[in-house]
Amino acid sequence: MSVSVLDLWLAIIVAGVLSWIASALIHMLLKYHNADYKPLPNEEDVSKVLSEKSPSPSLYTLPYCKDMKAMGEESIQKKFNDGPVAMVTILPTGMPPMGKLLTQQILFFIFGSFLIGYLASISIGLNTDTIAVFRHVFVASFLTYGWAQIPYSIWMGQPWSNCARYLLDAMIYAAVTAGTFFLLWPNLI
Repeated sequence: MSVSVLDLWLAIIVAGVLSWIASALIHMLLKYHNADYKPLPNEEDVSKVLSEKSPSPSLYTLPYCKDMKAMGEESIQKKFNDGPVAMVTILPTGMPPMGKLLTQQILFFIFGSFLIGYLASISIGLNTDTIAVFRHVFVASFLTYGWAQIPYSIWMGQPWSNCARYLLDAMIYAAVTAGTFFLLWPNLI
């Protein structure tokens, strides 16, 4: 007998909320992500130059190449070799809109839990051993919350130590989500 994603609505909501709480605890109590960012030694100078040009919010690269073909040009190669080589994210001016960001984060976790629940509903039967439910949901959750971080270290210069911390987060969210589905799987209710 199959499980409907509707049968998992409580697990989906609870897993999303608990993952959001885990994220808050990671960032506000454990604070190991404080090591993710470093100050520029000339922050004031860089800030002044950027303020003068007022770039709109976006992701910028330095040096900029329109396409891979441009990387063959001597002038572009010189810029890369002379440095600096950077990716810079410009955000809107002002304090971060925490209410909006926290709302987006909880929706991220609830929608992620919905996708995980949907996958579980089409791949795990009603009377499946709950340990199998835990393992299946754990792997799906880890992939949902973590695996996509790796290309940021491969291609965008994110330090591998940052990636490792995000993968640790993903394992925590996976354990929370898998534990929730384990406890609320329909054959136990």
